Amino acid sequence: MMRLQTFLARAGVASRRSSEAIINSARVAVNGHVVRERGISVDPEKDRVEVDGKAVSLIKKVYYILNKPKAVISTVKDRHASRTVIECLRQNSAGLYPVGRLDKDTTGIILLTNDGELTHLLTHPRFGVKKVYRARVDGFLSDEDAVKISGGVELEDGITSPCVIRILSRSKDDTDCEITIREGRKRQIRRMFAASGHDVMELKRVAFAGLELGDLGEGESRKLTGEEVALLRDASALVIASPDLVGTKQSKKGITSSPKSTIQGSS
Repeated sequence: MMRLQTFLARAGVASRRSSEAIINSARVAVNGHVVRERGISVDPEKDRVEVDGKAVSLIKKVYYILNKPKAVISTVKDRHASRTVIECLRQNSAGLYPVGRLDKDTTGIILLTNDGELTHLLTHPRFGVKKVYRARVDGFLSDEDAVKISGGVELEDGITSPCVIRILSRSKDDTDCEITIREGRKRQIRRMFAASGHDVMELKRVAFAGLELGDLGEGESRKLTGEEVALLRDASALVIASPDLVGTKQSKKGITSSPKSTIQGSS
């Protein structure tokens, strides 16, 4: 037996929270009877569940990691796009969708799944799952600018949460750095650096919720292992259990002028 909203999420209808709204809207019937109570339990083996008059059942959850190439769109379908992340998969991609988005010019890790519940946990701003990017920005990024960015940047949609910036190398022409954030706003990193007068020339996501690309080549994909799926669930569960991790207070100690200094934001 399982809660109805959990059943709907695992059946790929919607995230658990969205499934609760669907139930409240009297769109779900169990064994021919419309239900509005979210606390009801169903037996996936015996009960017939319908949404908007169509039967739904549990589907096998699948999880892929893709090293997204440049110019590929993070969506299921886009008639204006030359290629989408779904089209990068060589396997049967029916029912899959990307977990969050990377903009067209950003490369690196993106997950694809039919697990609505896990997708919600990994992408909802409330849970603040960690994401790590490598960026090459125009010009010499000073420690002072890095401190300003890591402490929070005022954007048109509000100030960003503190992040961690690690300088990998820099010259008068450009700077390579690693950025760790727990947000996922549209083109966030590009806008954060632009606010300090630095254009992002290259951007790649190298880690997401503890998963790394490893030796996965650009444009290549593979199924996640059971251990990796468990890692994703643990990552989201950790933040739920410790919400203070999101925007956690961090010290600015240890900022140096060395080429590999680490700058941490303070809330």
